[in-house]
Amino acid sequence: MTDRQYAATRPSAATSILEKLREHAPNSAQVVGLATLVISGGILLLLSGLTLTATVLGLIFSAPLIIISSPIWVPVGFLIFVTISGALSFLSCGVALVAAVSWIYRYFRGLHPPGADRFDYARTRLADTAGHVKDYAREYGGYLQSKVKDAAPSA
Repeated sequence: MTDRQYAATRPSAATSILEKLREHAPNSAQVVGLATLVISGGILLLLSGLTLTATVLGLIFSAPLIIISSPIWVPVGFLIFVTISGALSFLSCGVALVAAVSWIYRYFRGLHPPGADRFDYARTRLADTAGHVKDYAREYGGYLQSKVKDAAPSA
């Protein structure tokens, strides 16, 4: 085969690059999805910029009013904070009380609520420890009384 025949049958570099690009080219659904993503991202970026600008301008124009009326707003804000925190604390304690009473009710009804096995284990451990302490006191209590009588025979 001559060089001329080989050159005619061999694909050129430009056509091979175009073929590779066609193989990896996105389909129309991917192009529409990308366009939608870019457009919606741009709109959201524009809206966030407008929101930030409006917030900064609002603070600039309302700063003198805020500074002049701050002796009123600080105590009012403190009062509102204390009131809301007290109410939330009261409500959370109420929820905890209802949960505890519900758990105790289910435990004594024999419904085996979550954690009942650990509660039973702790109760038996406490009872065993109390029994051991009582036996220890009974055993060594008499020993100490005899030592006291030995130390002070007139007592």
